[in-house]
Amino acid sequence: MELDYFVVDVFTDTALAGNPLAVVMNTGGLATERMQQIAREFNLSETTFVERRPAAVEQAEGVRVRIFTTQEELNFAGHPTLGTASVLMLYAPETVRDGTVTLSLNVGAVPVRFTAEGLFGEMTQRDPEFGEELDPREVARLAGLAVDDLDPGLPPQIVSTGTAFAIVALRSAEALARLKVSQPEATAWLRARGGRWFFVLAPTLGQEDGRTPQYCARMQFYGGEDPATGSAAGCAISYLVQRGAVAPGERIHVRQGVEIGRPSDLYLTAHFLNGSEQSRSSKVTDVRVAGSTVLVASGRLFLPVCTRFQQAFIVTSDGMCSI
Repeated sequence: MELDYFVVDVFTDTALAGNPLAVVMNTGGLATERMQQIAREFNLSETTFVERRPAAVEQAEGVRVRIFTTQEELNFAGHPTLGTASVLMLYAPETVRDGTVTLSLNVGAVPVRFTAEGLFGEMTQRDPEFGEELDPREVARLAGLAVDDLDPGLPPQIVSTGTAFAIVALRSAEALARLKVSQPEATAWLRARGGRWFFVLAPTLGQEDGRTPQYCARMQFYGGEDPATGSAAGCAISYLVQRGAVAPGERIHVRQGVEIGRPSDLYLTAHFLNGSEQSRSSKVTDVRVAGSTVLVASGRLFLPVCTRFQQAFIVTSDGMCSI
């Protein structure tokens, strides 16, 4: 079996920055176990598998895509969604309709709209679900911070637009630089409360163009750190709009990955269902996460069709198979 693949850097317009992603094409019929093995082979934060279906099905439901980390399958993740849609935009133009590529993920259909300027795409995530508010003292302890580092007006909370994160707002970028999550303990603590990982962010001084508010963010998981976390970014903008820290419809710029030498740029917006009026009872909707993608490599995987059967059967001279 031979499978084409592409490697892209996501949430950047510069190669060898942002968050890398492997996209494996035309994987219909590939076993889940084999997908997990391939994801471990690439050893990136995520690998996606594109399963092409009849044109009528793709038009109605989107292009089927599955997302794997090195350890598990995810129902949703942001940079794999944007990166995979970018590859389809380049190499499968039949999937593009009115400048939009729609992916059929485990959480449902997620559209990614592209502008005319290169591979700058904007995904629309699911409407957020707001979960439990968390004890700031425990959050600070698990994050290696002091409770005074947390913004007292923005209590930590579980939020999900497909994957549940604990959104933690800090007072300053200086505090964010000291982040050191106690990952095994934090993972167990968060999962007991319906979350997966901490997404920690802080405002930065000034505005890059005089209009766009700036934040910096970090997400530590699996014993390492993520260069850009698009699913968590959707949770974060939902939280900030719901809490009144960002106006509905206002775009913010989030920088992530700087500490690990993979600077990433994410652009976020969200709205209220009932317009611009803000209240805790208002429903946040139209959650958008945008950024650029750069193609950095392409190649081909060479895989045995089925190792177990090759080991178990021998083809005899008359063409029959025997154990």
